[in-house]
Amino acid sequence: DAPKVPDSRRDSDGPRRGSLCDRHCAAINNAQGDLGELGCHLHRPRVPPATSTPSCCQQHSEEVCESCVVKTTLTAENAVEANKLSNNYKFGFKKWKSHVTARPWEDRSEIVKELYSDLNIVRGSGGSTLTCGNVLYLLLFGWWLSLLYVLVAAVMFITIMGAPYGELCWDLAGYFLWPFGKVIQKVEVPKSHQACEAGVGESSALLGGPTPLRWRPRCWVGTGYWHHASTAAWLCLGYPVLALAHGLVCVTAWLLVVLIPVAKLSARAASRVLLLPPQRLLIRPLRTTEVPLEGEVILCCYRAANPYYYKYAVDGINVFAVNLLPLVLVTLVLGYVDSPNHLTGSAVKFTLALLSIMPLSYYIGMAIASISAQSNFAVGAVVNATFGSITELTFYITALIKGSREGNRCYAEVVKSALTGTLVGCVLFVPGLCMVIGGIRHQEQRFNSRSAGVSSALLFLSVGGVFAPTLFSKVYGKLVCGECHNVTQNPLGHYLCHNCHFDLMDNNGTLYYSHVQPLVYTVSILLPAAYLIGLFFTLKTHTHIYDIHISDCHMPGHHHSAVVHWSRWRALVILLLSTLCMSACADLATEHISPILTNSTISQYFIGVTVLAMVPELPEIVNGIQFALQNNLSLSIEIGNCIAVQVCMLQIPILVLFTIFYPTNFTLVFSDLHVYASMFSVVLMNYIFMDGKCDYFQGTVLVMVYFILLAVYFFAPSPSGC
Repeated sequence: DAPKVPDSRRDSDGPRRGSLCDRHCAAINNAQGDLGELGCHLHRPRVPPATSTPSCCQQHSEEVCESCVVKTTLTAENAVEANKLSNNYKFGFKKWKSHVTARPWEDRSEIVKELYSDLNIVRGSGGSTLTCGNVLYLLLFGWWLSLLYVLVAAVMFITIMGAPYGELCWDLAGYFLWPFGKVIQKVEVPKSHQACEAGVGESSALLGGPTPLRWRPRCWVGTGYWHHASTAAWLCLGYPVLALAHGLVCVTAWLLVVLIPVAKLSARAASRVLLLPPQRLLIRPLRTTEVPLEGEVILCCYRAANPYYYKYAVDGINVFAVNLLPLVLVTLVLGYVDSPNHLTGSAVKFTLALLSIMPLSYYIGMAIASISAQSNFAVGAVVNATFGSITELTFYITALIKGSREGNRCYAEVVKSALTGTLVGCVLFVPGLCMVIGGIRHQEQRFNSRSAGVSSALLFLSVGGVFAPTLFSKVYGKLVCGECHNVTQNPLGHYLCHNCHFDLMDNNGTLYYSHVQPLVYTVSILLPAAYLIGLFFTLKTHTHIYDIHISDCHMPGHHHSAVVHWSRWRALVILLLSTLCMSACADLATEHISPILTNSTISQYFIGVTVLAMVPELPEIVNGIQFALQNNLSLSIEIGNCIAVQVCMLQIPILVLFTIFYPTNFTLVFSDLHVYASMFSVVLMNYIFMDGKCDYFQGTVLVMVYFILLAVYFFAPSPSGC
């Protein structure tokens, strides 16, 4: 359709908002983050308002505006978030979606507000309480918790002096069996105890009628000594057992995440309800036709489960990272205390150490993002360069050190497999999975083809440089085979040879030390230099290719000061502690991987390419999926590209530099399988990203190719020397 005639009154002060191309730009550059849902696309121009261009396509409104296709828009709620996004994006390192500042309460959705609300809000109509989550609570906690209250009530009645608490436990037994649609209130008791003397037929001025007996506040049987004796009996016999039970329920429900409302319910019951005098508590079912009694509402729960609790955060930390933090402590204690493997075997300790890397990588990323957000670009670049790849490098270096001490070449081969697996996974699996999941919600997704082209060129350069020594050794190396058999019984016939490899140490290692090793050092210098040139290209001379804008929504509620979750010093302390724990977990993983490599029937290639390569990248995979669901595929693709570029241009040169000061078995000569898999992956990725748009089918192709390569690694024989 032809665009409408612009309104001079509306367009006199700025660009047109209703043209076809502007709507196309808005569809392509869908705002990132939660504010993108509000439809805010107010970009901060790079030029003064008086000289800013009115629109991207005023002359040819029916044509697709190329500048819109290659535009990358970053949205932020405040200056700190904008600084975090800008620094991390420009420097080209991993993107962490988590906010480093506390978001205003009024800006959050109703779903998120419900997650953080206390269980003391009485709704007008809560709907039916018979839900799957509530039934799950009954089966997991409700029946035995209610039975425990009945037993404690019997004990309190036997002590006689604890009878008031026995009556309370009896009522709480019915409450915790099915707490949904019921309310616990704290009521005020008159000083003259008129409520106890009025009898059963006392009138309620609020309800206008007699108060039922089960709704009346409980009364003390006596005062003075009897009061203190009753409280002492409760604190010695009843409260510890119930507090322990509620603590168990709280921890279990919190670890299940979706049952966090049950955890809040148990925590408040143990810390508030059970510590109040019985006559101050009132338990009653809540009906919509009744008016609640006067008094503070302590507990009022309608749902035991909420699937949206995966968004829940504690002080800016995602709930899954909080739940996995005790796993790190268990891993360290079990690994260093039970070194003879009396309690658990090496396989269990290796698995725990590998799983502990996931929350630690999350904390390291959050600390990097927090420091970068509160610092200038130079500090953010230094922090990213220093700690951006600390997770992978820690494991690789500890594995190489252990292999060097034991004289085992297997560790060096596993490190090479992990490097190749990270490269292949981030080029194929991460963007492919993001395309599939994002394509389910969006029929076609577009991304910044120019920036993807720059990343693809860097990948071609880095892969070619990394595998140049390998290709050189294939051309000039001497093929040596371990065992050969004549299959035709003819001296001039065909021979079948096993365990063949190119020997670089022929003639006292002249080929390796005089030719291959200098080439390795040259490549290790050129690759970081090429990466710095790429940064200079994107940051200084050709910034228009990226056209980064920091969007700012000028809406009510957005004029607020940023409240940072972690200060710079706190983030620095967390970063150092997480790095220290990461080193310990990597040491445990390399310590207990040897039995797995020697006793497992699976190829060492497959273990390195899958487990060791992709587990540390799980937080990045989650980030990429979240960006793809928001129709922001550019960041999803660049997450994988940035990691792949880091592997080739930073991690491998650092490992080569490490071998200079600490000699290991690591040489920059890869097997043929690694070379072919990496080359094919980069070529396929560049072909898919050529047109700047994709759908779920193209993502499926990338994922399927990745699984085919995994099958090849699974059936491949173990590398020589293992």
